[in-house]
Formats: sequence, C-alpha cells, structure tokens
Amino acid sequence: MTQDAVEVRFRAGRRGLLGLGLGFATLARPALAQAPWPARPVRMIVAYPAGGSTDIVARLLSERLARLWGQAVVVENRAGAAGTIGADSVAKAAPDGYTLLMAASPEIAIARSTLRNLPYDPVQDFAPINLLAQSPFLLVATPGINVSNLQELIALGRARPGTLNYASFGNGTSNHFVGELFKVATGLDITHVPYRGSGPMMTDLIAGTVQLGFDTVPAGLPHVRAGRLRAIGAAMLRRSSLAPEVPTLDEQGLAGFTGGSWVGLVAPARTPEPVVAKIAADVEKLMAEGFSRELEERGLAPEGLGPTAFRAFIEAEVVKWGDVARRAGIIAS
Repeated sequence: MTQDAVEVRFRAGRRGLLGLGLGFATLARPALAQAPWPARPVRMIVAYPAGGSTDIVARLLSERLARLWGQAVVVENRAGAAGTIGADSVAKAAPDGYTLLMAASPEIAIARSTLRNLPYDPVQDFAPINLLAQSPFLLVATPGINVSNLQELIALGRARPGTLNYASFGNGTSNHFVGELFKVATGLDITHVPYRGSGPMMTDLIAGTVQLGFDTVPAGLPHVRAGRLRAIGAAMLRRSSLAPEVPTLDEQGLAGFTGGSWVGLVAPARTPEPVVAKIAADVEKLMAEGFSRELEERGLAPEGLGPTAFRAFIEAEVVKWGDVARRAGIIAS
C-alpha cells in the first residue's frame, strides 16, 4: 500500500471516530437535559423574619418536600421593605426551580400600589405554583369604646367622626389595606396608626392607645377570650372554625367583606413548565395527605389552588388592592 493510500485511510478513520464522538455527544445532551429534578438542594426564600406565619408555613412545607424529594429544601429569610427585598431576589434568580419564594400578599398583591419603583412585576415575574392558605383577619376593639358588634361601631363612628383610629402592622401591610377597605365600605372617618408588627400593635390596642385593629384569628382570639379585647367581626364569608362564636362582618351587614393575608409558593418566571408542574403536583399530594390539616390547626384556611387558578387569584388581588389604594388616596412612594 502506498504512503498516499495509508494517509487517505487514516484520515477517513479519524473522521469516522470524530463522527462517532459527536454522535455520542448528541445522544448525551438530551440525557443530561432530562436529569431528574431536583438533583441538588432547593432554596425557599421567605421575605420576612423567622417566626412569622409565612416563615412557619415555609418550614413546615420544606420539611415535607425534602423527605419527598430526597434533597434538602433550605429556608432562607430575606426580610425588609414589606417583603419586596426577598421577592426581588427570587424574581431575578435563575429560572431553574432551585430558588422558590414562599410569597405573601404584601409583596405580590399590594406592593405595586405602595412602591412607585417596584423592581419586579408581581404578575409577570413569577410562576405561580400553589396558593397554600389564606389567613383571614379578625376586627378587634379595645373595651374602652364600649362596642361589641359592627352596627354599634358604625353608630359610634358616625356620632364621633375623626375620633377613632385603627392600628396596623405598618404602612403598606395587608391589615393597613384591609383597614382602608373597611373605611371605604363603611364610610367611617377613622385614622390609620402604623406600628412595627403585630406585637406592638396588640400592646397598644389592649392598653387603649388605639381603638381598632385587624389581625389574624390566632393572634387576636386569645386576647378576646381573656377579655382584653372585643371581637367585632371576622373578615370572611363563613365563620372561622377557631372562633365559631364570632359573626362575620358579612353577616352583620357589610356584604361580601373579606380581608386578610395569604401564603403561596411561586418560582421565577420562565421556570420550565415540567418543573413547575412537578412541584405543584407534589404540594397537592402533601395537602391531601395531611398538610391542609396542619395549616388549619394553626388558624389558616387551606386553599390548595394550582398554577392556573393561583395566577388568576394573584391578578384579581392586584386589581382589588390597587382599587382600594386609589379610593383611599394612597399614593405610591
């Protein structure tokens, strides 16, 4: 065999090996792309300090998802700016399913109405996974104003306009907006007094420094049953299973009045649909296997809405609280 023939055969063989290698690489890519998720630990961001209701729900769920997935689900608290700091970090995270947000209403439903330069879009920048639960509020009053139901409160407010005030967890929080919705619905002239959280707010309510406030049923009920506060009504359409003796504001004449906070799981927008679907299915499975009951035991109303229904819920919430802000004259800062 001539030298030229040997060289031609060598080149042909090398091209064949290269082609075979490229073929293997092509076959390998889909296999790598289809590696089961999750293949490493998942972060669950909570946009509030540890110990609050959103944090508690996140830690309960993370434990169960970790067992189900065989991977750690690490809860990370990134508090500040009414939840928007943590939410922004998730909106800008890689959309691969490894960073999730245990979201609540302030940073998703209300923030657009309170922050002029919100660094993310609450609707477009997140992929909804599951609305886990709602936390309806209880309207409570200090005993000093001597009212025990909605009609007595309305009569007092109309007789003494501008003399009553209501407390909130702070400007732009969920119970601030529920308080403004209450003012719009009743036509009462009541002054907003913001606090730094539920604890200080409750302290001043009990002391009589402020007269009214909305807080969750688990937070307000012990004070009501101890006689330190009076329950005016529940901001829900059916009575709370924790306080069946407290009538709703709806049944006392404030038709359709509801208000509270909610907790739901979201991912960054553009997270692959199969990953979102898997997380949603696994959360639904856990809800059916007892997680709903655990939420209920903590005073939350389980929901379990999947991605499509949760997205519609978020869109409606943004519109609802935006309308409240306009009617109440709340201007984004």
